[in-house]
Amino acid sequence: MPGLAVGADEGGHSRAVRMALVAAVLVAVVLIWEGAKWLGGDPWRLHNTLFGIRIDYEHTPPFHWPIASDIALPHIWVILAAFVLPYQRFGDPAWLVLLEAALYTFREALVGFVLGALLGLGLGIVFVRSRLLERAFMPYVVASQAVPLITIAPIIVIFFGNAWTSVALISAYLTFFPVTVSALRGLRAADPRAFEYFRSTAASERQMLTKLRLPAAVPYLFVAFRISAAAAVVGAIIGELPNGLQQGVGGLILQSSQYYVTGPERLWATVIAAALLGLACVGAVALAERLLTRGRYRTVSA
Repeated sequence: MPGLAVGADEGGHSRAVRMALVAAVLVAVVLIWEGAKWLGGDPWRLHNTLFGIRIDYEHTPPFHWPIASDIALPHIWVILAAFVLPYQRFGDPAWLVLLEAALYTFREALVGFVLGALLGLGLGIVFVRSRLLERAFMPYVVASQAVPLITIAPIIVIFFGNAWTSVALISAYLTFFPVTVSALRGLRAADPRAFEYFRSTAASERQMLTKLRLPAAVPYLFVAFRISAAAAVVGAIIGELPNGLQQGVGGLILQSSQYYVTGPERLWATVIAAALLGLACVGAVALAERLLTRGRYRTVSA
């Protein structure tokens, strides 16, 4: 159909624009990064062979900026090379170590995400059903996010032990708030005339919830899920630090930071792996939204 063809063309065009913007941002970051090192970093000494071509290049930057030194800011190609080199001496390649750590952290973040999403959705339903409970407890829900996570994490570890389950609870702590707020907004987003119709037909509260409120809340919930997916990864990584868990990304960040002077590129590679894990989780939620809704709901901005 012509309408569908136009929609498909517009969707493909928008995806191409987004990909072009992402590529432009990456190129800009590389240029700024290496430009700062060329202007104020350590002297460049490139003596290598690339595709059979011998490269001999030396450059002394005109300025000296400590933030652009090879310790503080390694070259991009040095960081990328760190992925294929052994993470530890005589150990596995860094990409394999980082992949295993990312999968371990993903399990913690996934459990925390599910727990936090269920808790947030449950609180949203309760608050919609009772204005009194909303006025009584919503301020405490908001105030809970004002407490620094770095102070909450050790307390959770003390109560629940040094295990991945306590890390999942820390992820749930970061996850439930955006879901609660979005659920509360979405459950009240249906057309007021629809509410009047349901009341006129003597529909029960359960019927109104399942057939009116929840369908109206779907776009709001997926916005919160995308935010919470990234927050769950952050919570899992932070939660691994007081836990002393070495299997996850947080443990690798702590380990590589202790030996930063001897191999700063390992820490940067670990940070990139953490960022990619967060992007992958957000992308998984976006894919699930596309598959489950199939364009039936209008996208709601965060």
